[in-house]
Amino acid sequence: MSPESEAALDSPQDSSPDVPAVVEAPREPILTLPPALTAYILLLAAIHLRVLLPPELENWTIDVFGFIPKRYDSSLLNLQIPGGAGAKVWTFVTYSLLHANLTHLGFNVLWLLPFGSALARRFGTVRFFVFLAVTAAAGALAHLITHEHAVAPMIGASASVSGAMAAAIRFAFVRGSFLSFSRSDADTAAKVPALPLSRALRDGRVVGFLAVWFGINIIFGVGAIGVDAETTSVAWQAHIGGFFAGLLLFALFDPVPRVRSDAADASSRDVSDRI
Repeated sequence: MSPESEAALDSPQDSSPDVPAVVEAPREPILTLPPALTAYILLLAAIHLRVLLPPELENWTIDVFGFIPKRYDSSLLNLQIPGGAGAKVWTFVTYSLLHANLTHLGFNVLWLLPFGSALARRFGTVRFFVFLAVTAAAGALAHLITHEHAVAPMIGASASVSGAMAAAIRFAFVRGSFLSFSRSDADTAAKVPALPLSRALRDGRVVGFLAVWFGINIIFGVGAIGVDAETTSVAWQAHIGGFFAGLLLFALFDPVPRVRSDAADASSRDVSDRI
């Protein structure tokens, strides 16, 4: 084809009938991370570099910042655990920033990506970090109640991850949200009005999610673990403590205005109702 012919085809004076142009909307990535979640994951990764420390220093770090129920046992006054009185306070949260190995860290991050992304967008940075700290503390409290005399340190972000998952299902299945069939863009999907708790617990999808989640945690118990070589076990009670805290305390952190119960009921109907 001659250059003149090419120019003729590109020219707006072409006499061929106008054909409406089809412009594809830019596709949003399946998963985009908000800054707050990115910062949290980077923090976990940076802290995990402690595994490069000499063994004695790494063990000291776990003893000082891991959650040890025996630390609160008043019947053992002569028991020396690194960290002193201060560790009785900060370890309710700091244990959640430590992980046993890359698999442990990776699994928690993997679960956090979809649910934590929506929650970080909804709550904003400050609320998001405070929420993770509160659910971590709830998980530690549940572990303390059920393992009163345990010496093995508990570490891992699973209680916080569980809390984030529980909070997210309060709005995840609402029409337009990130687990609905009619999903909006990430920011809009994260800010749809949440279902009242009583209404959410009557939603079959929420109930199904709860059943699967509890089944996985009780049967397999993957997540925060004890790191003592002889007593390594899954702290599934901490998961449940964090989960219930996230489910019940969600409303205290949620900045999105509520809707009437009947409106929420209507907004929760998705195209799945017609399948």
